[in-house]
Amino acid sequence: MAMTEDLWRWGGVEIATAIADREVTSREVVEAHIQRIATVNGSLNGVTRVLHDTALQAADAADRVRASGAALGPLHGVPFTVKENIDLAGSATTSGVVALQHAVPAVDAPHVAQLKQAGAIPLARTNLPDFGFRWHTDNLLYGASINPWDARRTPGGSSGGDAIALATGMTPLGLGNDFGGSLRFPAQCCGIAALRPTHGRVPRGSALASTEDPISFQLFAVHGPMARQVRDLRLALTSMSAPDARDPWCVPAPLRGPAAATPVKVAVCVDPGGGGVHPQVAVGIRRAAQWLAESGYAVEEVELPAVAEALETYMQIVAADVRVTMLPTVKTLASADTQAFVEYFMQQMPESSLQGYIQALARRNGIARTWALLQREYPLILGPVCTEPPFVLGFDVAGAESVASLMNSMRLSIAVNLLGLPAVAIPVGVSAGLPQGVQLIGAAYREDLCLQAAEQLERRVGPLTPIEPQV
Repeated sequence: MAMTEDLWRWGGVEIATAIADREVTSREVVEAHIQRIATVNGSLNGVTRVLHDTALQAADAADRVRASGAALGPLHGVPFTVKENIDLAGSATTSGVVALQHAVPAVDAPHVAQLKQAGAIPLARTNLPDFGFRWHTDNLLYGASINPWDARRTPGGSSGGDAIALATGMTPLGLGNDFGGSLRFPAQCCGIAALRPTHGRVPRGSALASTEDPISFQLFAVHGPMARQVRDLRLALTSMSAPDARDPWCVPAPLRGPAAATPVKVAVCVDPGGGGVHPQVAVGIRRAAQWLAESGYAVEEVELPAVAEALETYMQIVAADVRVTMLPTVKTLASADTQAFVEYFMQQMPESSLQGYIQALARRNGIARTWALLQREYPLILGPVCTEPPFVLGFDVAGAESVASLMNSMRLSIAVNLLGLPAVAIPVGVSAGLPQGVQLIGAAYREDLCLQAAEQLERRVGPLTPIEPQV
């Protein structure tokens, strides 16, 4: 039998295999992660609440199923964490907001239900900024989360709690979401892997929603898995991407597309749109490009089209939606810092007319066509998640200039959201005590190509985590 104190270091596939092979029990796995949370979370605040009793009850039930000899799901007995803006039956979907701390859904979000059907066990809830509206994880309800690599730097947002939990061994698998880089930026900041699926790949739905989401959220936001190992991302995606009638735009596309022509061509872009890139980030991208070339990919530096236009289009659509549908709620319920961030964001965009909003939505289609033509030749794009390392605490609320700089640094990630494309964020090293990350972007529904390439990079650098918190 494995030593239970080591189980928090294991990945999801490793845990599922060991449980199926009767090498460990699910209770041992869950207990090891509960103990790890107790050991490290106090200095990090990534986990907001441990589902102690229900997780152990589910683990015991999983062990009884295994003992019976019944068929096991692919994630049987594997614990996972859930960001607090995702419905988990019996646990509040707070979105980090005090007024929502008792908003308890009766049913799971579609993809949570699917993961549980695959045998996975909800372990804990995780932190995020108020309403998910910052690239830093802090709110009035739970307070700030801490980057385990450097407490002076952001752990990223909005899925920062799950990234912290993964980076320090509090969970083998996390669930977050991504509206403007919210899966991939925390992955870069904390040295883990994350998958932003194609729009429509993973069903979305909330039992608590009293109105429909604004059109920008409908078009740009997706749920996705976070993990320390690429194979865990693949297994999680497989287990959470079945259609659900609660999401009428969910697309039952095959998880594996037709074989790409070999060698697979990769368009490398170190400085998307020529907006500037930090040397630490650039070194990581070039290192990743070299590794892909050595792995048999045809790597070529390419200037990506319409990057600045994509950022402006995204901002115009989002700013209009926020003004009309969400600004009063933010001003009433969000923390002062989140209110400041949203105000500085809104200052980047003059008030949009109906004509401007309609034109921006139409312009999105042209940008998508341009990228689709590029991706016909280059099935993969390699570039930065953020063109800067994790920012110093307070930078994102320091003023309009800081927010404009931050938006610019996230321009490639934002373009991906605008166009609904899949992307995998993967660490490629450490520089000056901080992880270096890149993203691999695929054409629509080609998560398989992104994951294959990410595994090639992972083989070179190996997992950087779990780590002991440096705080």
